[in-house]
Amino acid sequence: MNEAELKRRTKAFSLRTLKLVDSLPDTRSGRILGNQLGRSGTSVGANYRAACRSRSTAEMISKLSIVEEEADESGFWLELLEEHGLRTQKQVAELKQESDELTAIMVASRRTLQKRSAQSKIKNPKSRIQT
Repeated sequence: MNEAELKRRTKAFSLRTLKLVDSLPDTRSGRILGNQLGRSGTSVGANYRAACRSRSTAEMISKLSIVEEEADESGFWLELLEEHGLRTQKQVAELKQESDELTAIMVASRRTLQKRSAQSKIKNPKSRIQT
């Protein structure tokens, strides 16, 4: 999956999350869980875009870590919606799967970057010297 496809995918996840949030009941629990899910779900797309504009490998690793965290957190809020009874397993299944997949993609991407960065430092030991 390339950068453009992943940008579209994370944006679609954000939009689908907002649609689910809009469908929640206007109860105290619905508002609390909806606010949390809305924040973490939209953060996935926004922070992935920021990662794509990173100025360094270290910055990209940091941003991907945030996307990973927010995608995983979205999965948590989706689980709570289901377990609380605000939505059924069927109603959250696709979004939960997407949050799991996006989390896994970000973990793999971050690890690959970390490995490449470490290998680069081994091949170029002078690049670690601060002046």
